[in-house]
Amino acid sequence: MLVPAARRRTTLILAAGGGFVTELAFPDRGWWPLSLVGLAALFLALGRDSARWNALVGFVFGLAFFLPHITFVEVAVGPVPWLALAVAESAFVALFAAGWSWARRGEVIWRAARFQVPVWGVLWVAAEEARSVAPFGGFPWGRLAFAQADSPLGAWAWAGGVPAVSFLVAAGGALLGLALVAIRRLDLGTASGRLLLVVAVVASGWFLPLSSQATAGRLEVGAVQGNVPDRGLDSFSQAREVLRNHVAGTQALAERGEPLDVVLWPENSSDIDPRADAEAAGLVTEAARAVGVPILVGTDRRPETGGRLNSALLWDPVTGPGQSYDKLHPTPFAEYIPMRSIARAVSDAVDRVRTDMIPGDHLGVIDVEVPRLERAVRLGVGICFEVAYDDIIRNAVQEGAEVIVIPTNNATFGRTDLSLQQLAMSRIRAMEHGRATVQVSTVGVSAIINPAGVVLERTEHWAPAQLRASLALRDAPTPATRFGDAVTWGFRGLAVACLLAGFAGAARVRRAERPVAEAVR
Repeated sequence: MLVPAARRRTTLILAAGGGFVTELAFPDRGWWPLSLVGLAALFLALGRDSARWNALVGFVFGLAFFLPHITFVEVAVGPVPWLALAVAESAFVALFAAGWSWARRGEVIWRAARFQVPVWGVLWVAAEEARSVAPFGGFPWGRLAFAQADSPLGAWAWAGGVPAVSFLVAAGGALLGLALVAIRRLDLGTASGRLLLVVAVVASGWFLPLSSQATAGRLEVGAVQGNVPDRGLDSFSQAREVLRNHVAGTQALAERGEPLDVVLWPENSSDIDPRADAEAAGLVTEAARAVGVPILVGTDRRPETGGRLNSALLWDPVTGPGQSYDKLHPTPFAEYIPMRSIARAVSDAVDRVRTDMIPGDHLGVIDVEVPRLERAVRLGVGICFEVAYDDIIRNAVQEGAEVIVIPTNNATFGRTDLSLQQLAMSRIRAMEHGRATVQVSTVGVSAIINPAGVVLERTEHWAPAQLRASLALRDAPTPATRFGDAVTWGFRGLAVACLLAGFAGAARVRRAERPVAEAVR
């Protein structure tokens, strides 16, 4: 075995430190090299052969990471849901650690660093994928790729999407761990080679052909951050107050006199559905006429069959409501309550969500007619947390989206890092699909991002603001757009193969160790 088994207490300390250090790689700190350091610490902490013990070690790493990483949940809905979600996500890290213990029991993996490193990376990605889809549709927050927006490794999103970036970070962490083992053994030649390989892996992203050049014209875009009162869950308690803030911001944008093709508002920017309320409709029309172009409005829709839909609605200054997108992936325990009666027994905070949100039934694409270009430009829309889900954004771009739009409402999350974490994800999505991206928030951070993931303009938190930019339109698919599904399934298949190889290797070892008489029986 390449990694010596440390004392149990040491492994727990390494795991806790590794989880905490990994969290520092994410916004607001954004010290991305620490993601490799944190994964190296976990790699070393999992040196013991016991899958059960290593599962505990992985769980400790997960808690040390997720508890500080998702503090926005505690701010929004209280300590019980925050702790429950952190425990649930940490369980996937525990499963990863147990899986790693099983997979490396195959003799080839056990003895060779060149196999340990990729197997470690494959299993890590598989664990990220698993918690991105389950339970209740998954929660992809905290994937290693989302810490790499400022790292050269982030560019690999262009080639293989978020799974490829996470794989390289995890593999780099394992390599770093093996280099530290070699240093401890005073094998400086091996250590130097492994450290150089870590540097080469990280630097490889600089050689990928990211481009921010327009290939299909330019779209003149405005974005309005109207701001809301800082009242937490009661920020929307005054009817039409938030809507009026966004109308005022749009009028301020119009006063600049700069050309526009479309104006983007955040999620819930109209706190009353303008399709069902004449006064709200009048206010939205007033804003649209001020700028003379359509506005993408965030609102709720309540169908007659019950529930509510989180909508992005295109509002024309002349004809009013047009195309819309209803959020496909409502957030469990925030926008709807699974197993409400059971959840209420745990915490009555679930009753803050009075009406469950239901999913929409079509992809997030909306066409904006642009007379200047003599054609329509297709927007790909992912509302709020949907930026974290690979398929939501990829499917929209595969359907022809030339710009990615992320309307979000962060008012209920206070002054946490949530919006900055979303911004990092939006930047990764821009690189992944080669599309200009706009994140527009009620309270910040809002930002305009070029197709190479560079932030062109951004706002601050909790202040009204307007952004305007000329976005480069690109229509060619990236490799990640074309083959993203295949990459995801490839990692899943490889993870299963690694586990089966480990089980088979362990079985051979057990058979070889049996006494002859017992084997004959």
